[in-house]
Amino acid sequence: MQNDSQTPLNPDAPTFLHTPVLSRELIEGLGVCPGGNYLDATVGGGGHSRLILAAAKDVKLTAIDQDQDALKAAAENLAEFGEQVQFIHANFSAYNFPVDTFDGIIADLGVSSYHLDCAERGFSFRNAANLDMRMNQEQDLTAADIVNFWSEADLVEICFKYGEERLSRRIIRRVIERRPFQTTTQLADAIASAVPPKYRYARIHPATRVFQALRIAVNDELKVLETFLEKAPQALVTGGKIAVISFHSLEDRIVKHTLRETSSLRVITKKPIIAREDEIVENMRSRSAKLRIAEKVDKFGFEK
Repeated sequence: MQNDSQTPLNPDAPTFLHTPVLSRELIEGLGVCPGGNYLDATVGGGGHSRLILAAAKDVKLTAIDQDQDALKAAAENLAEFGEQVQFIHANFSAYNFPVDTFDGIIADLGVSSYHLDCAERGFSFRNAANLDMRMNQEQDLTAADIVNFWSEADLVEICFKYGEERLSRRIIRRVIERRPFQTTTQLADAIASAVPPKYRYARIHPATRVFQALRIAVNDELKVLETFLEKAPQALVTGGKIAVISFHSLEDRIVKHTLRETSSLRVITKKPIIAREDEIVENMRSRSAKLRIAEKVDKFGFEK
């Protein structure tokens, strides 16, 4: 997909704003160089990409996203950089990574504020909407398909595995009793009715973990992350950096172990970088963010 910044966004939809988390730490860790070539594998609204492009002269950047709304927003946000930016509509696991090309690769994982605020996308139970949750709206599988047609055993497994929900069996029994569901709020209400009062009125809504599990299953997030981490290092030049920001333990565990076990990489961050207190005050989303960085080494184990 080429830069289509002239394509207007839906004026009635929430703005695809992207407040980049851990931005200072990311730019410092990448060490953006003049004339460098970078890949933003999850461009979103273009927040991190803008910082990379502004960090040094004549930087080139490839921006990938599987969400057309995100690409349109990023194209508008980065329009001033013109031909320095190439936009590609794809899931980052399906991208054809060119060998020895990029000085840095970044991926900011997880769901954006836009997806949660845009009711019709079905990621949130704050407003009634179709059970969708597709990052790429060209794919067929939706959350409704999973909730209404998958077996009880499969639903329990994804809720326990992807949502780390201890009450998975109890919740799914109620879901099976009440399905089919059409809307997010119908499903959230059924989940809430299945848990004891102390969970029902807790700080975190009882449907939160189940909705996370459904989103991960719909978009096959953990598998595509594994594929991305397997393929991306080949696209780095020697001395190039890969930086990944994750937002929950399932993602971070995969990032941690894959970076450590990839022979062509040297892990720079022995422990994940987390947000400083001032950033958390400004952007609560950064509270759960973890940044890990690794550097490409040559076949003898030396960086450039």
